[in-house]
Amino acid sequence: MIKTKINFKLNGEEKIIYVDPLKRLIDILRDDFKLTGTKEGCGEGECGACSVLINNKLVNSCLVTSSLIEGKEIITIEGYSKTEKFNILKNSFEETGSVQCGFCTPGMILASEYLLSNNSHPKEEEIREALEGNLCRCTGYNAIVDAVMKASITGDGLW
Repeated sequence: MIKTKINFKLNGEEKIIYVDPLKRLIDILRDDFKLTGTKEGCGEGECGACSVLINNKLVNSCLVTSSLIEGKEIITIEGYSKTEKFNILKNSFEETGSVQCGFCTPGMILASEYLLSNNSHPKEEEIREALEGNLCRCTGYNAIVDAVMKASITGDGLW
């Protein structure tokens, strides 16, 4: 197997790995860096459980090969969890009962961050649209929408 040198930034730290250029980002995160907050649900880019931020854009890491991360900045839930904005979202999710099994939560949190970074005061319809790519089998979506709305108010000025 041919391995390629890949340089990228992961959660604020410069990284260099030698890896198969077709290895998926989700596998690199979970296997090589032991960052297990990124979950694999469908493996087809439909559920959002594997969501990460690449250059501040929400991306399904199961669809990204290692060759596509060269020179990019990747933020996982582990890196994002060290921010003040994460604490606001986490508290909002807890207070509205938006977390049950927790499998979808990392992807939902990052999708919420992406939305709020681009629209700090979204309307309900805009929240629902922004979360369409993230599936939840436990909560339904009303509590999650409420959490994002609450975070937009609580974190006013951060996003």
